[in-house]
Amino acid sequence: MKNMKVLLVDDEIEFVNSLANRLGMRGISTDVVYDGQQALDYVAKQAPDVIVLDLEMPKVHGLEVLRQLSKTHPDIQVVILTAFGTKAREEEAESLHAFDFLNKPVDIENLVERIRGAYRYKAEKTMAAVAFAEAGEFDTAKEIAGDAKRFKTTGEIFKDKK
Repeated sequence: MKNMKVLLVDDEIEFVNSLANRLGMRGISTDVVYDGQQALDYVAKQAPDVIVLDLEMPKVHGLEVLRQLSKTHPDIQVVILTAFGTKAREEEAESLHAFDFLNKPVDIENLVERIRGAYRYKAEKTMAAVAFAEAGEFDTAKEIAGDAKRFKTTGEIFKDKK
């Protein structure tokens, strides 16, 4: 997973920089931005594979970032990491296609598993879509590349086991 691009988005500068270092020690390189607007600007220039996204941030709330990404970049997998998690927010994030929803404090190994699971999910979905397209099954490929609810990859199976 050396080519995996991960973006961390959190307004708690010391926390997110420490998190970036801890992920780096586990072989996950990251870029860091400090608010929702910076995240949207970053994605407009280069789309990461996975975003670890806080909710309570200045300028643009994390759920609004997720809402925009689900429309403009549905292939980016988003893991919510927040100190303000509620069942309602988790349900809203799920309806906006977040890959996962975690509460702070988080066990770093659990977060690493979720990031890798999100990346595998994206990769498997992409490979399946390509395989169907190469076979001339363009409608199926489009369905998989979009948000096919019936397509279950091992990434999704991993996600269901949390």
